[in-house]
Amino acid sequence: MKIRKELYFGLIFMALVVIGAIALLVSVEKVTNGHLGLLMLSLVVTAIMLGFPTAFTLMGMGMIFTWLAYNRDTTKTLDLMVQAAFKTMASDVLIAIPLFVFMGYLVERANLIEKLFKSLHLAMARVPGSLAVATLVTCAIFATATGIVGAVVTLMGLLALPAMLRAGYSVPLSAGAITAGGCLGILIPPSVLLIVYGATAGVSVVQLYAGAFFPGLMLTGLYIIYVIIVAKLKPAWAPPLSAADRVVPLPPLTQKLTSSGDTYALTNLFNAMKGKRNADVPLGHVLRQLLVVILPGLLFLLVLVTSYRAVTTVEAEAVYDIQQIGGSSQSSSSSSGGLQEPPSEGGLQEPPSGDTPAAAASPAAAPAEPAAAAIAQAPAAAESTDKPAASTKRDAPTWWWVCFAILGALVALFYLFLSYARLEIFKMLLTSFFPLMVLIIAVLGSIVMGLATPTEAAAMGALGGFLLAAAYRRLTFSVVKESVFLTAKTSAMVCWLFVGSAIFSAAFALLGGQELVETWVLGMNLSKTQFLVMSQAIIFILGWPLEWTEIIVIFMPIFIPLLDNFGVDPLFFGLLVALNLQTAFLSPPVAMAAFYLKGVAPKHVTLNQIFLGMLPFMAIQILAIVLLYQFPAIGLWLPQLLYK
Repeated sequence: MKIRKELYFGLIFMALVVIGAIALLVSVEKVTNGHLGLLMLSLVVTAIMLGFPTAFTLMGMGMIFTWLAYNRDTTKTLDLMVQAAFKTMASDVLIAIPLFVFMGYLVERANLIEKLFKSLHLAMARVPGSLAVATLVTCAIFATATGIVGAVVTLMGLLALPAMLRAGYSVPLSAGAITAGGCLGILIPPSVLLIVYGATAGVSVVQLYAGAFFPGLMLTGLYIIYVIIVAKLKPAWAPPLSAADRVVPLPPLTQKLTSSGDTYALTNLFNAMKGKRNADVPLGHVLRQLLVVILPGLLFLLVLVTSYRAVTTVEAEAVYDIQQIGGSSQSSSSSSGGLQEPPSEGGLQEPPSGDTPAAAASPAAAPAEPAAAAIAQAPAAAESTDKPAASTKRDAPTWWWVCFAILGALVALFYLFLSYARLEIFKMLLTSFFPLMVLIIAVLGSIVMGLATPTEAAAMGALGGFLLAAAYRRLTFSVVKESVFLTAKTSAMVCWLFVGSAIFSAAFALLGGQELVETWVLGMNLSKTQFLVMSQAIIFILGWPLEWTEIIVIFMPIFIPLLDNFGVDPLFFGLLVALNLQTAFLSPPVAMAAFYLKGVAPKHVTLNQIFLGMLPFMAIQILAIVLLYQFPAIGLWLPQLLYK
């Protein structure tokens, strides 16, 4: 039997892991429990690469080595397993996982992706490489709504790959755009990876979602820029759409208003309401078209007014009513601020600890000093009672004006070039793009703005997916049954992974493996930059044979305790890891996205062509990691703005 090349690579990698572990044990003078911990880590990686289930491999290895660490005490070993399982099941953060997954499966079965891709590629028909750009945008939006990489890659492989191949697109470019775009769900919220990382590292999932927003947009933008540049430099790889492919059919009633889709729609619709020349077109049809036309302007005005009030209105500061000397003693005594009236009886009271030592040292002079202070402060107190309340308005920040200018320019361009063809494309977007965007904004907005916890927002997202499926008449018993089954399957996998990870991490720490790793890393005298480069390089290499779930639950508990020693923010480190872990789906030989696409691609599309197409997008991911490290504000600005 002939062994495939990727199996050769996997066997060689496993052999290197085992040889390295044996060499480590042989080279040391005395084998300690810490070395047994490293041996356990090597055996776990090897067993997973051989195909053993990750969760049960972690649990099995963890219990065996815990039993050895406890000197073969079975009772303590079982106690550790029960405590680790209970701790995992008691985590509130994990409740959001099945709800987000259920939302994703329902949205996937609402059959929105076909309409979304068609409307986007027509809207971007004049952009170089429009089909590939539309594929990336569709993948980004759908990956955000579902977060299920396999589903997005498979659906886009069935929908976009044949369309790009018929248009003459290069097979590697087409495959790379689909696989890279499908993996964006790992990074863009609501990402299950970020929930798993947050629960593992003890980082707020809300802040992770806010931090991952702009890096996700940056990576999507880099992908699109690459495709446009390739389409410009190599037109044969991404030919422009033909005139026939760009034709947008008009409805029959609209065809009676105009003979061409290039006619300017706004003035033509107003003219259609005059005279008898359009008597055969119902007035209701014209009014409905006008309503669609003015909808962007109305939405822009609504967003403008509400956001302006939100950013310029501040809560009034508390104003303390400081009474003058001789005012009401009851009011003065009840107030926590201001000068207190001295008591009429009982002599001089002991001054508070904040008074000067001189006052405490000379009791004879003490009565005169408070009196003088009272006389001096009386005018100030009188002034404070007349001071007006703090202003409740402030100037709009610069970022609001920038967003307002961008949105205003987009709305102006919409009305400036509004032909009937573009109106039909906009109507297609209204039924495919905007429902998904409303769902995404409602879920993410409620989380980021602090209106709901991730679990509550996930519940609302699941309800939104339910309503979307019902609105598109896809909510059948079989769809709900299948979605519930797949959700339970995925959630069980994640939860068992957490249980296995908890047992493995406890065993690793018990054996002293974590301490040994920390001693080794700190002994290298690395700088912060060198540590980050080393850690990200290790994660990048681990992405070849392992999936992101295994990397998070096995290796993050090893890296996280080291962050304090190098002054690395766990939130920032999590964003770097989320960008890096997309390589787990794109890096050969265990590139799951490639196998998802190969399963639905035409027979002439080979696995090597898919791998070749993914390599430039992997390079773009490395560039995105470098940009995020050089400019941390890309990921940290929004969390700091909202929560610091």
